[in-house]
Amino acid sequence: MKEISYVVENQMGIHARPAGLLANLCVNFRSAVSIKLGDKTAAGNNVLQILALGAQKGDTLIVTAEGADEEEAIVKVEELLKGEFAEKAPTKILKIAFFGTKDYDRTFFSELVKDKGPGTYNSDIRYFTVRLTPETASLAKGYDAVCIFVNDEAPRSVVEELARGGVKLILLRCAGFNNVDLQAAKECNIKVARVPAYSPYAVAEHAMAIIQEANRRLGKAYNKVRDNNFALSGLLGLDLHNKVCGVMGTGKIGQCFARIAKGYGMTVIGWDAYPNQSLVDEGLLTYVSKDELLEKADLISLHAPLIMGEGGTYHLIDSEAISKMKNNVMLVNTARGPLIDAEALIAGLRADKFHAVALDVYEGEDENVYTDRSDEALHSSITARLQMFPNLVLTSHQAFFTREALQAIAVVTMENARNFNEGNDLGFAEVKA
Repeated sequence: MKEISYVVENQMGIHARPAGLLANLCVNFRSAVSIKLGDKTAAGNNVLQILALGAQKGDTLIVTAEGADEEEAIVKVEELLKGEFAEKAPTKILKIAFFGTKDYDRTFFSELVKDKGPGTYNSDIRYFTVRLTPETASLAKGYDAVCIFVNDEAPRSVVEELARGGVKLILLRCAGFNNVDLQAAKECNIKVARVPAYSPYAVAEHAMAIIQEANRRLGKAYNKVRDNNFALSGLLGLDLHNKVCGVMGTGKIGQCFARIAKGYGMTVIGWDAYPNQSLVDEGLLTYVSKDELLEKADLISLHAPLIMGEGGTYHLIDSEAISKMKNNVMLVNTARGPLIDAEALIAGLRADKFHAVALDVYEGEDENVYTDRSDEALHSSITARLQMFPNLVLTSHQAFFTREALQAIAVVTMENARNFNEGNDLGFAEVKA
């Protein structure tokens, strides 16, 4: 175990910004980091627990790290404590219109912006429950920035309306940016910033969880047992061990999924527009062509970004791609819905091409995402048609939904807001046309 002590120097104590930065740092360590103040102890990777310590100027914190990378962890934590925790000159208050608000958004964002003064995020957030659309864009009039998610809409008409209302920054609290007209933003002198990465483990783990649910028919099994039906008919699954896993898109999330598949005893092959040789060198996977992956893989997991236009990834999985797959193949998508042609997928399901399909995202999901429609009939929508198939599992865009990921999204989003407010470079977070 490694241990250091730190005397709080900031006039405002350990307020929301340093607490968020510390928690976001500690999530990445294999070691358990804890922070003690008197008889109170907080997990280093939990921003809410750190804030609950109530550390004031002059208080002494005892920080410990215990685990495989404890030495690195304690060094990084000490660097952060002595660097970003220092007082800095205040800036003007940044006014943010926050669209599509859920209770869990408030849990993290409200804590981060409650403080004002030196070193804080110096932001005020007005929460709107409605999505950003052409009909709601006028609500942002008088705000400096808008904060939006994957199901908000920012086409040219919306971007131009935001500009007329004085908005200078679009904060995406997600990695994807295909819902924003970047050219229009550029023309309107509006900067766009995203969260490039937030717990890739959350998405990769969800991908494996839902494909295993579809493979082993766990939803059906649960419901049968609830009805006192203990028969195994209709529940036959497949071993993943010694099967071939095809990972399409080998960025951070794709790499995490590849490691999970490797842990199952699978042979991993990958396809990516920009192959990462280091993954080959470490023996994690072998790169193949798109066609070879489609033909060889028993399980295909999609982790590519959505890129429109010729040579892009829109409808990466279409009828032609499905025809090249093995019969009884398994397919999972936790990336972007339009990577799969929904009509081609439904046709493949009708033709019994797939043993199992698991979708956290799918083409045509926009009206449903994060919306309670339990009192409505979905009629002939893509969602209703997909739900007809017993070998298909749908979840509603929740792969990111872990405490660690929400915490990271909030911290990085507010760091983007702060950098913009202080005139700093947005770095990799900025999305340009």
